[in-house]
Amino acid sequence: MAIIDIIMPKLGESIMEATVLKWHKNVGDMVATDETLLDIATDKVDSEVPSTTAGKLVAILCKVDDVIAIGAVIARIETQESAIETISQAATTALAEEAQLVPINTPEIVVQHKVEPALNNSPKFYSPLVLNIAQSENISMSELENIPGTGAEGRVSKKDILAFVENKMANKNATISTLQIAALEPLTTKATNQTAKDIPVIAPPLPTGNVEIIEMDRMRKLIAKHMVDSKHTSPHVTSFSEADVTHLVKWREDKKKIFEQNEGTKLTFTPLFIEAIVRCIKKYPMINSSLIGDNIIIKKDINIGMATALPSGNLIVPVIKNAEQLNLVGLAKQVNNLAENARNNKLKADDTQNGTFTLTNVGTFGSLMGTPIINQPQVAILAVGAIKKRPVVVESAEGDSIAIRHMMYLSLSYDHRVVDGSLGASFLTAVAKELEGFDLKRTL
Repeated sequence: MAIIDIIMPKLGESIMEATVLKWHKNVGDMVATDETLLDIATDKVDSEVPSTTAGKLVAILCKVDDVIAIGAVIARIETQESAIETISQAATTALAEEAQLVPINTPEIVVQHKVEPALNNSPKFYSPLVLNIAQSENISMSELENIPGTGAEGRVSKKDILAFVENKMANKNATISTLQIAALEPLTTKATNQTAKDIPVIAPPLPTGNVEIIEMDRMRKLIAKHMVDSKHTSPHVTSFSEADVTHLVKWREDKKKIFEQNEGTKLTFTPLFIEAIVRCIKKYPMINSSLIGDNIIIKKDINIGMATALPSGNLIVPVIKNAEQLNLVGLAKQVNNLAENARNNKLKADDTQNGTFTLTNVGTFGSLMGTPIINQPQVAILAVGAIKKRPVVVESAEGDSIAIRHMMYLSLSYDHRVVDGSLGASFLTAVAKELEGFDLKRTL
């Protein structure tokens, strides 16, 4: 007999935790290899966690709604394998690297692989995420041990320690709002001597009257946090351009029926936009990068995320991997399959990971243009607006004329730490020129 730890799997380079949605198995149930144990959610997508081994489920270490760090042990399964074959030293090292822990020596008989923090010889277990937050916020071990835990087995969760930090900061920095100060009478000497601790923090009351109060759903909360974090991380700059896409519109209109008959999938504008973006990324590879500390990581693979609306109104960003290796047919099939899976809540965790550049089509909703927020850890995102017919000046060798053309605005938001105005504008202009120069004689 041997006990195998089931850990929270790694779901992407920027994801450090996941929320438990539902357990499909109970303690005592038999589990097959690759059988679904539980459902989890991240700020990108809901996913299933399969069992990595077959055996009897002997322990569940987290409950529904718990937020669990990547690499943490979430369950244990008793197997019929010999203990020596349970886990190798190489596997232990790989697990430790993924969980950002120090590798431990595996005993000959493996019962559990829980890494206890050595700080002050505390008997409690703290996840790497909680310890990192404690270190960055200068929280002592004595303070950490006094935080009431709401996680599995009374563990301190991310929510618990962040609430503690928030309360600690509130006690230090609480101040009266500007409106409250304006309404106060002149301060007496006694009032002037009050410290911030003496001033109560008053939470804003919910409005009453003829209103409807709707609590954010889980995905909307995660999207909100992701957007705020992106704004706090990257200094956003947005540049604008417009493109005459008349040739592209006419070519698609002429070819879309035969394309669907031949390939069994629809030809939308999205794969045509992605085609142009990929060509321009090859010319300006710095757009396809991310920033880690003071190091710019230029990605050789071009993985294009495409913002997709869900029936709930929320947006999700599935990713077309290695878009530079796909022709128009391959791009069209990927776009349609991912969009369909997103609408039917069938995306896998991997479908939203490792994007290097994002396209969002605000024109789908009738907008002429937008100022999109960067999808971290990327450094740029392109928005395309609605295609509208407008009278424009057309220049030719015979002279200028006014003609009705299909026009579209493009906007590029970029991280000014990595992409300066020159690079951002040059890339955006290149995309516009690619779309304007579409070949009407192109064959399928």
